Amino acid sequence: MNNIIARQSIYNSLSIFFAFFLGAINTLFLYPSILTEQFYGLITALLAFSNIIQPILSFGVQHTIIKFYSNCKDKIEQNSLLIYSVVFPFILILFFSIFFNLKYDLISNYLSSKNSLIKKYIFFIILISISTSYFEVFYSWLKIKRKTIFGNFMKEVYPRLLTFTLLILYFFLLIDIDEFIIYFIVGYYLRLLIIIIKALFNHSLSLSKISFSRDWFVYSGYIFLSAFAASILIDIDKSMISQFLTIENVAYYSIGAFIAALVDIPSRGLFQIINPMVSEVLSNNNFQRLKNLLEKSALNLFLVSGLIFLLINLNISDLYKIIEKLYNTDSYSVGIPIVLIISISKLISSTTGCINSIITNSKYYYYILFFSFGSAIVVFILNIYFISFYGIIGAAISTLIVLTVFNFLKLILVYNKFKIHPFNKNFLKILLLIVSIYFISSLINFNMNPYFQITLRSILILFVYLFVLFYFNLSEDIKKLMIDLKKKSGLF
Repeated sequence: MNNIIARQSIYNSLSIFFAFFLGAINTLFLYPSILTEQFYGLITALLAFSNIIQPILSFGVQHTIIKFYSNCKDKIEQNSLLIYSVVFPFILILFFSIFFNLKYDLISNYLSSKNSLIKKYIFFIILISISTSYFEVFYSWLKIKRKTIFGNFMKEVYPRLLTFTLLILYFFLLIDIDEFIIYFIVGYYLRLLIIIIKALFNHSLSLSKISFSRDWFVYSGYIFLSAFAASILIDIDKSMISQFLTIENVAYYSIGAFIAALVDIPSRGLFQIINPMVSEVLSNNNFQRLKNLLEKSALNLFLVSGLIFLLINLNISDLYKIIEKLYNTDSYSVGIPIVLIISISKLISSTTGCINSIITNSKYYYYILFFSFGSAIVVFILNIYFISFYGIIGAAISTLIVLTVFNFLKLILVYNKFKIHPFNKNFLKILLLIVSIYFISSLINFNMNPYFQITLRSILILFVYLFVLFYFNLSEDIKKLMIDLKKKSGLF
């Protein structure tokens, strides 16, 4: 990876790590101790529903910007594309809002059929959906200028910082639960205003000459359907848990899923910058460069995600002991198997590198529609069965099965169309390293205070992992990057 990918990927990953640190404080400590399990589950369920609706309102135009901007012939076409990205979602939001108001009672009765608390706050779903839709659009304006760090901070850190602040205010009785919801919405629209101002500073728009392309609408349509199905895949587990089980189970599942999502941090950090670069490489038909991007992104993501996987799952029992001790409850410990199952699915996904960016930005983008809808349909069917028989653990099993199968299908597609794949001999070495450390460390118990045990075990894991990385030269990019960082810090 060149300097711009490495530098922005690092900053984005650090930003996401900080966001997850705040999220961990919110999810593991503040939410359980400040809000009741019912209200925690309520907020989680409302956000899950809004995330499902969001792709409908944005209609995939944020991805359309990234795919077509580098192909625009002149400034007029670029200007038209950006205006299209603002106008088209507005039209959709207007029609959807009218429909939502006309069918408000029907929608609210359906969503609150199992949990009556949801009905009072249905307005939260549509308002947050509108805000996040436009945020993603204007964030894409920054991505095409290779300025992802600020947008990534606003996307990942800001919402968690907002939640942290509101929880503290609620704890000190400065706001009630209704005000919590209102200020949450206000905070999201403040974030939208900030990203709009930032985006406009980087682009100058003109309304004098505008021409829209049919290809933009077609591509947006495919991506809309794909993103809608993908959002269902992400949030359908929480939504279905709220329908099949008591709403407290949404809170238990959310904590386990949140912890497991740490494994996905490197992928999210890389995606912010590599997506527009893949689009540019494809538009130039530079397939050798594409092969290098795929191989390096997959190897490095697998290596870094593997380390996070080990740090999480080898310390998970001690982490839940801390949670149980702090809140004098063992309710949340049911999520321990969820952490392992979902983190395995995230680790498997990391091995595919930038494969989603390749498919989305290539002429084969329509396959994403089949993958997304196929995933959503299969996970819906599997959730009905597995949640009914295995509860919240069943939802995690469904996620693992679906992500594994459909990632494999994506690999087959890319190999068939481009004759490239992400794997090399170092993948097997990394896999052996992860498996060996996991099984050996899981047999070791220091019988110490959970805080000390987490610290000691993490240090040992880091030492062994980094030693093997350097000794066997598993990744030249990461090795060189670490040496450079040590030199700059004066430690080497």
